[in-house]
Amino acid sequence: MAEKNQQGYGYTRRDEELATLQSDELKRKKRIKLAIYIAIFAVFQVIVITVFGLVVMRAKSPKLRLSNNIDFQNLNIVNGGSSPSFDINFSTQVRVKNSNFGPYKFDNTTAVFTYGGATVGQVIIPKGKAGLKSTKKINVIVSLSSSQLSNTADLGTELAAGMLTLSTTAKMTGKVELMLIMKKKKSANMNCTIIIDVNQKKLRHLECM
Repeated sequence: MAEKNQQGYGYTRRDEELATLQSDELKRKKRIKLAIYIAIFAVFQVIVITVFGLVVMRAKSPKLRLSNNIDFQNLNIVNGGSSPSFDINFSTQVRVKNSNFGPYKFDNTTAVFTYGGATVGQVIIPKGKAGLKSTKKINVIVSLSSSQLSNTADLGTELAAGMLTLSTTAKMTGKVELMLIMKKKKSANMNCTIIIDVNQKKLRHLECM
């Protein structure tokens, strides 16, 4: 009897040891799985933060452009004689394209119109705001005159050919607001070439960079 009891005790102890080993192995596998899940989550978080930083929180410079929808109210051209001249009034739009994930608040901006490097007119673009991922359209009235030109020889040649080439430049300053907490200074530049058909009294070509 004593020998049978000892054998039974031996079997029970081995069963307990086996159960303990199995339990320890199960716990070890659970810890490994948990570690893998934590690592995957950490990598995912890094990817999300990186994409968020590169795409959402990266402030891009807005684009400032002159619309090609120009409506001439007055286009007075003198292309004969020794004093060629022009007086032009037209309405158009200035467009501020904001591709950021936050609004762009800009200051008053002066757009300067030139002929042959000499200023022939200016227009004020009032301060405002372009919403996130949107384009702000601003109506402006432009008045241009050749009265300030000191040399009109090239102007006479160009007007005789039936065209007038003008340039307009502007530098807009402002701030992009991201997630309501970050403000980054960004400027928008405009450099456009305007070609007017003086015979047809309409826009022939407009190119902005």
